[in-house]
Amino acid sequence: MATAKGATTIVEQTAEKGLKTGALGLVSSVVMGVASTAPAYSLAATLGLIVVVVGLGAPVVALLAFIPMLLTSIGYSELNKADPDCGTTFTWAARAFGPRTGWAGGWAIVAADILVMASLAQVAGQYLFLLFGADGIGSDPTSGWVLFVGVVWIIAMTYICYRGIEVSARLQRVLLGIEIVMLLVFSVVALTRVGTGHHPAGSVTPSISWFNPFHISSFSAFVGGLILMLFIYWGWDTAVAVNEETKDKEKTPGRAAILSTVILLVTYVVVILAAQSFAGIGTTGGGLANPDNSGDVLSVLGSAVFGSSGIGTFLARLLILMVLSSAAASTQTTILPTARTTLSMAAYRALPPAFAKMHPRYLTPTVSTIVMGAISIALYIPFNYLSGGNIIYDAVTAIGLYIAFYYGLTGFACAWYYRKNLTSSARNLFMQGILPVLGGLIMYFFGGWSLWLDWDVATENSYTMWTVPGLGWQIGGTFVIAFVAALVGLIVGIYMRFAYPAYFRKQTLTRSTPTLVPDES
Repeated sequence: MATAKGATTIVEQTAEKGLKTGALGLVSSVVMGVASTAPAYSLAATLGLIVVVVGLGAPVVALLAFIPMLLTSIGYSELNKADPDCGTTFTWAARAFGPRTGWAGGWAIVAADILVMASLAQVAGQYLFLLFGADGIGSDPTSGWVLFVGVVWIIAMTYICYRGIEVSARLQRVLLGIEIVMLLVFSVVALTRVGTGHHPAGSVTPSISWFNPFHISSFSAFVGGLILMLFIYWGWDTAVAVNEETKDKEKTPGRAAILSTVILLVTYVVVILAAQSFAGIGTTGGGLANPDNSGDVLSVLGSAVFGSSGIGTFLARLLILMVLSSAAASTQTTILPTARTTLSMAAYRALPPAFAKMHPRYLTPTVSTIVMGAISIALYIPFNYLSGGNIIYDAVTAIGLYIAFYYGLTGFACAWYYRKNLTSSARNLFMQGILPVLGGLIMYFFGGWSLWLDWDVATENSYTMWTVPGLGWQIGGTFVIAFVAALVGLIVGIYMRFAYPAYFRKQTLTRSTPTLVPDES
C-alpha cells in the first residue's frame, strides 16, 4: 500500500485505512443497500407525486426505472472487483478519467447525501409525534418541535455511525425487518380488501394495462415519472461504499448492490400496485393524487386499510412506526457512505488530511462522520424557515441531478477502465462495457431532462423560485440549489488544488496507483 506525504512524494506504508475489515457479510451488506433507500419513507413522500404525473402508469414506471439502476449496479460490481475502495465513484472516476473528474464524482455523492438530510430529519420528527397521537404538531413540518426532534435525530444517528459499523449493521437489520414486514402486510391487506369488495369508493381493480408505458399521457409525463423514481431507488450504492469493511470485499459488495436493486424492484412494484388499487388516483379523499396527501400517502392510507379500531389501530400505528424507522435507517445509511467517501478523498489528499482521522477503538472515520452530521444540522435549521420550509422539498428534487451524474459517471468509468479488456470475451464486453455505458447514458438523459425541469418555473417542478436581479428571470428553486451546491464544490476544489496539489498533479491517485491509505491519527 502507499500514501502521500506532503505535496510531491509518495511513501510506501503498510497500514490499512483503519476501517474494520471483515465486519459485514452478504446479508448485512444487502441490508445496508436496501435500508439506505428507505423504501417506506421514499414511497410515503414520493408515490403521490408520481401518480399525479403518470396516473395509473406508476407500476410500469417503477419497473422501467429499475433498468438503469440494475445496469449501473453492474458497473459498480465490476469496478469493485478491481478496486474495492470506499471512495467508489471518486476513486474509480479518478483512475479512469483523471483527478478533476474523480473529484467531481466524489463531490456529487457528498452533495446528494447532505441535501437529503433535512428531509429525512423532518420526516423523522413529524412521525415521532404522529406515532404518539400528537397530530397537531406532527402535521406541521415546520414546527419548532419537529425541528428540535429532527436535530436530535441527526445527532443520534451520527453517534451510532461514530460508534462502529457493526452497531450500525445490527440496528439496520431490526429497522429494515420492521419496514419490509409492514409493507408486505399493508400490501396483502389492501389487495385482499379490494378483491373481497371491502374497499373505498375510489378503489380500482388491478389491470395489466398499468404495465403498459404507452398508456401514459405523454412522453414528458413518462420521463418525469422516471426522474421521480430515481429518488425512490437511490441509495443502494451504500452496499459498495462499505466495501472495505466487508468480507470478500472484491465480490460481496457488488453482489449486494445488484441484489439490493432487485429487492427494491419487487418491493416497490407490489406496494405501488396495492396502494394504487386500494386508494385509486382520485384528487379527493384518500386518492393518491389528492394534493393534501402528496407528501405522505402511507399514514393517510394506514387507517383506511387497517381500520380504526382494535388490531386495525395497532397496525396503523405500526405503519407510522415503519415510516419513522425507514427515515431513521436512511439517515444513518446516508451518513455512512458520505463519511467513507470523504475518508477516501482525504486519504488521496483530495480533501484535508483531518477527514482521514480514525477512531482507534471504534475503527470509524471520526472527523468525516461528525462533520457530515454538523453540516446536515447547519443546513436543516435555515431550510426549515426559508420559504415556509418548501426549500427542503426543492433540495430533495435537486438530488436527482447529482444521482444521475455520479451513477452515470460510474457506468462510463467502468467501460473506460476495462476498455482494453472488453474484447477478451462476450461476458466482459457486456458486463464491463455495453451494459454499464447504457446505464450511464440513460442516467445522463434523465439528468439533462431534470435540469431543464428544474430551471423552467413553468414546469412547476420547484416549490420556490428566484428572480434574477436586474434581469427579471425567474429560475426554479431546485435549479438554484443544485447550482449553489455545484458552486461550493468548485470553490472547495479550487482551494484543494492550491492547498494540497498532490492529488490534482496525479501524484497520489492514477490508474496504476495502489489503493491508498490515510496517515494514522
